[in-house]
Amino acid sequence: MKEEEIRPSSIFKEYLRLCEKDIETFFSDAPRNKIKCPACQNEGKIEFEKHRFSYELCPECYTLFVNPRPENSTFTRYYKESESAAYWASTFYKETAEARREKIWKPKAELLYEKMKANNAMDHHVVDIGGGYGIFAEEMEKISTHPVIVIEPGPSLAEACRLKGLHVIEKFFCDVHEEDLPKAPKVFVSFELFEHLHDPGDFLNDVNKVLHKDDLFIFTTLSGQGIDILTLWEQSKSISPPHHLNFFNPQSIRILLNNAGLIPLETSTPGKLDVDLLCQHASGTHRFWDRYNNVADEKTRQQWQKVISETGWSSHMMVVCKRKENGTLADE
Repeated sequence: MKEEEIRPSSIFKEYLRLCEKDIETFFSDAPRNKIKCPACQNEGKIEFEKHRFSYELCPECYTLFVNPRPENSTFTRYYKESESAAYWASTFYKETAEARREKIWKPKAELLYEKMKANNAMDHHVVDIGGGYGIFAEEMEKISTHPVIVIEPGPSLAEACRLKGLHVIEKFFCDVHEEDLPKAPKVFVSFELFEHLHDPGDFLNDVNKVLHKDDLFIFTTLSGQGIDILTLWEQSKSISPPHHLNFFNPQSIRILLNNAGLIPLETSTPGKLDVDLLCQHASGTHRFWDRYNNVADEKTRQQWQKVISETGWSSHMMVVCKRKENGTLADE
């Protein structure tokens, strides 16, 4: 996959410009509170500052996270009122919707079905937390047994999903109750949400409240152990405050899940963009990637990407977990 296919540079640059402008508007005077590592609760150590946000790295589990952190109410106001959020929901998303369908959502639906099959959950109902425009739900309904349920609190996005004939629960996930959902076994899914969460532990507690014994929770997020993020670090476009606050990794996410009463069944990094990101953004500043970008052919790049993904070093992470029943930690 190429970054330009899902994030055209001209549109993405304008989005990032608006983000920097909105940081000044919404966060320059916002109160901030010190926190500990969201995974293991140890003290972090300052790594760098970016756009008025300070990032710390946990010396124990290597989670990268924003600290001190503005209050949640500030983020809520930002997502409701900012120019960049409006630009993302309108111009950016609409301009890239079909490209993202083919490059991201269709393959993701197929991968999710594989995970369901591997965990004997092919007949489960799929519940998409934060379904957005419903593109994933549309693709998933083509291969799943039951209609997909979309949980989407945004009125315009919820209406867009209804117009596509999708079953929508127009609520924030924390307000969803068991009676809102089918009694049959379910697979809850959440894509690219964890890095945005103000308090990931609180979110997982909400997940645990609605999970039953045979249910699964499958989600994707950014891994701070990804080769492109570790190489580019504060220059990485993935590290983009005020949106991305938490960068777990395959090891630290297991700690977080266990603390929330969930058993991690599988962590993988099925990313496809790492090599392309490094060729674009590390070339010219890192001698190795400068040379690699000039001499590596497409077959070589695909081979490298395959190794990065299969060995846990991609920045795109997928996790499969379920509710802990016996009170013991998962195979540690």
